[in-house]
Amino acid sequence: MATITVFEAGYCTHPGCMVLPGAGLKACRFPARAYLIETPQGRWLWDTGYASHFLDSTRDGVFAWYRRMTPVHFDAKEAVAAQLRARGLQAKDLSAVILSHLHGDHIAGLRDLQGVPTWLSGAGWAATRSLRGIRALRKAFVPGLIPPDFESSVIAVEGFNRIALPAELAPFTEAYEAPGADGELLIVELPGHAAGHLGAFVATAQGWVLLASDAAWTPANYRERIGPSRLAHTIMDDARAYHDTLDRLHQLDQRGGARIWLTHEGAL
Repeated sequence: MATITVFEAGYCTHPGCMVLPGAGLKACRFPARAYLIETPQGRWLWDTGYASHFLDSTRDGVFAWYRRMTPVHFDAKEAVAAQLRARGLQAKDLSAVILSHLHGDHIAGLRDLQGVPTWLSGAGWAATRSLRGIRALRKAFVPGLIPPDFESSVIAVEGFNRIALPAELAPFTEAYEAPGADGELLIVELPGHAAGHLGAFVATAQGWVLLASDAAWTPANYRERIGPSRLAHTIMDDARAYHDTLDRLHQLDQRGGARIWLTHEGAL
């Protein structure tokens, strides 16, 4: 069975009401989490959280607005690469980095992990890779975070074997089987939040865990089927698809098929 280690690589603050209507204007802390998934067959890093590269790339110009809208708090010792080193691991020990999507708070550590195969949605990368300036900012994509050799490391999950999921994970029915993980890491499409947004079912000794990335920002979103503020919809790839995904999370949670872990879940 797989094990999951949670890394918190910095955090941002934002008014709670943006995430959950009625939560008020108080600034809430939203951690940027990454996950180390380990099985006897390999190690995979799910997202990268913040890194110093994010601060460098958003210091001025149009992308400075990113930090103004979501103020970031980050210390170098929180970088995923530093946390891996503290566990005696280096980039070369990873089978792959898996990106749930291409927002800055999920890809900022890529430059510290160069040379590692990077799995992502090919459709999401195709829709995002050429964005620059205001168009990139509106999609929370910071081109400066992409390493120079990135294209050579990219592997699209759409090329993986697509399999049927066990009935207990309904209403989710299909997933991409992560190569080399012996069925313990299954990548699913969770559309709406961003182009090519992905999640992953991980088989642990305690049962299935769904790494749901940014498909919700607080459990209340899917348990009560209450989406975020309409203003938050402006950065979404597809608001209707987002709410469809939210409904599927609700059904999964009600049936108890998997524990749902959210990347930015904080205290509201």
